[in-house]
Amino acid sequence: MSGPDASALVDRFLAQLATERNASPQTVRAYSSDLARYLEWAERSGSDPLGSDPRILRRYLADLDRAQYARRTIARRLSAVRSLFAYLNREGVLSHDPASVVATPKLPARLPRLVPTDLLTELLDQPPADDAGGLRDRAILELLYATGARVSELVSLDLGDVDLPGGQIRVTGKGDKQRILPLHREAVSRVQSYLAQGRARLKPRAGEDAVFLNRIGTRLTDGGIRRMLSRHLGALGASSGVTPHTFRHTFATHLLEAGADLRTVQDLLGHVALSTTQIYTHVGVQRLQRVHRDAHPRA
Repeated sequence: MSGPDASALVDRFLAQLATERNASPQTVRAYSSDLARYLEWAERSGSDPLGSDPRILRRYLADLDRAQYARRTIARRLSAVRSLFAYLNREGVLSHDPASVVATPKLPARLPRLVPTDLLTELLDQPPADDAGGLRDRAILELLYATGARVSELVSLDLGDVDLPGGQIRVTGKGDKQRILPLHREAVSRVQSYLAQGRARLKPRAGEDAVFLNRIGTRLTDGGIRRMLSRHLGALGASSGVTPHTFRHTFATHLLEAGADLRTVQDLLGHVALSTTQIYTHVGVQRLQRVHRDAHPRA
């Protein structure tokens, strides 16, 4: 199959990701980049990028390994190619899927990073409570820790998704699946203060229904929240290694350490598979081992 035909099929796959599977723009961009690298490799090596022989893909992985790419990068690139082949097989473009028999590189276990407890307390109280931007930032940071929501779920919040009397919000996660997340009293208080005293001062555009607004009165973006967090970390002289997703890891770990059951945490996080949530049990065990080692007289 010629290069242009392969490129056109990749474009079809990416369009399907965006429209039918409701993948985020970031996800589509990531798949697009990884698949472009694969097509470039196929052209350089004289390989058919959509050939039926799985040895083509194994040569691609071997070349990535020889180029000393990280195993996670190799696994991610294979995942993108695997998704493309599965789509083309379902659409009848390919009679079978050669990627289905190619093994994924074994990855080392990587435990989630947490926000240190002392930094967490400082960070939640860092934004000023006397201006519109500060009230917004205080509400966002509190919600990240209070709910474990993804940053994309928070920026997608509309006013109708917030039920402060009921102490809950409705978020839309991956695959357009909705779930209800409870709010503790401090989270309710901060969101209430922002909506009552801060949002109007950010001058929302006519018809703008987003809860969290940027400085021009339109919906705050994922990048806007990341920059906001980085700014407050910098003001505290803290590491920029803390991300919005670090709050999600911290939320889950703290719930499990306090006795929450795994299924409940799974539901709150919106994980489809329980195995995805189980990583947080390892974090808890590691912390117990560290405390025991540091505190026991004979350790």
